[in-house]
Amino acid sequence: MNIMLFHSTYGLTPAVRSAADRLRDAGHQVWTPDLFEGRTFDSVEEGRAFKDEVGKDELLKRAVLAAAPYSERGLVYAGFSLGASIAQTLALGDDKARGLLLLHGTSDLAPNASVDGLPVQLHVAEPDPFEPDDWLSAWYLQMGRAGADVEVYRYAGAGHLYTDPALPDYDEEAAEATWRVALGFLASLEEETPQTGS
Repeated sequence: MNIMLFHSTYGLTPAVRSAADRLRDAGHQVWTPDLFEGRTFDSVEEGRAFKDEVGKDELLKRAVLAAAPYSERGLVYAGFSLGASIAQTLALGDDKARGLLLLHGTSDLAPNASVDGLPVQLHVAEPDPFEPDDWLSAWYLQMGRAGADVEVYRYAGAGHLYTDPALPDYDEEAAEATWRVALGFLASLEEETPQTGS
């Protein structure tokens, strides 16, 4: 699969590059756009302040420009936390999107959002202060109404960004379970790839 993987508010950290390498080792082509243009942060507060300074519209513009050269190939959009919300926005606006892999984050949907059975997989801590239960329930219903085929996996006791080994949130067991399921999800999308030629 062709995967566009977006980083969190910490920026394009070694954990994101390592995740991309894991996906490449499984046979996928992966791009990791740097929406922060070289900046990385040691705390979520610093990252959020920078994100607010740049602005949501500018970050989305950078993401769209990064994905545009490859969208004709049929991308799987993926991301961590902030990057997941950006991936969701792009996937719902791309009628060639093959799938959406959300790690630690979601986004609100436009009222007129519509997809044709887009496969979506969400992995999130339980509980997660950034993704409260009421919000996730509403999000799940909205995604279903928009036409997405959604799977949600919750990880009890894990921290918000539990796949990042450099953070206190890290939970090795939850992280490995997430990657096992996510790689299976991506493999299933590959099996559904239309065959061309004779």
